[in-house]
Amino acid sequence: MAESGRLVRKWPAVLGFDATGVVKKLGEGITELAVGDKVQARFKTFVMHAATFIDPVVTTFQQYVVMNAEFAAKTPSNITLDQAATIPITVATAALGLYDKKQKPHGGIGLTPPWEEGGGGKYAGEPIVILGGASGVGQHEIEFAEISGFSPIITTASLSNEEYIKSLGAMHVIDRTLTLSELPAHIMQITNKPVKYGYDAIAVPDTQNALYDVVAPSGQLVVVRKPAIDETKLAKGDKYIAQLLADVQLPAQQESKPGKSEFVMILL
Repeated sequence: MAESGRLVRKWPAVLGFDATGVVKKLGEGITELAVGDKVQARFKTFVMHAATFIDPVVTTFQQYVVMNAEFAAKTPSNITLDQAATIPITVATAALGLYDKKQKPHGGIGLTPPWEEGGGGKYAGEPIVILGGASGVGQHEIEFAEISGFSPIITTASLSNEEYIKSLGAMHVIDRTLTLSELPAHIMQITNKPVKYGYDAIAVPDTQNALYDVVAPSGQLVVVRKPAIDETKLAKGDKYIAQLLADVQLPAQQESKPGKSEFVMILL
């Protein structure tokens, strides 16, 4: 960061993107939260002159942090704050990949999200392949895929996690030690429908290329890192590749910016 000038403009700097804690103070007009609520949240990104940077008022490796109430959610009573700290970035990564609009250089594949009218179950009968189903992002992607109606939901993971992964909604768990070149044929044994949608939560070059081979012509796939698919495959140009940037607060994901009255103070 010091060498590139990215994210940090002033030193010393406080880092941290996600937060869990207890609401200590509310801004004017906030009604959906109350002092004492346990919440999880994402920090507010500031964008100026096309450069994204962070402000120590809102970064999270500190005792108190100011958060935008729009991006704070109540933490369920059945999980701890430590557990909740793993949720904001992984949920954002999973959700934006499928449901963010198609745009370059970063975006999703533009599916209808389940929280919009007609989105729940909309993709019933459509197979989806998710690589890395036991990862934090992969687990949430399986859950979103189930809510959206995808079937079958096929994923890769260690078979030691198979029971848990299936409890999230996966229908078929392929041993992650399977040679990636065998993956397309293995999936064809599971479904005879063309796989139009894929999500790579690992996104190393080998997995990206394997998923590209799995997805049918005119299909769409999401990668969580910079695309690294062979140029010879890309030359056909018959599949859409979405490179994800999991920040729900960037202007590309926001039609309007929140005002100061919407901020909430959280004790971490």
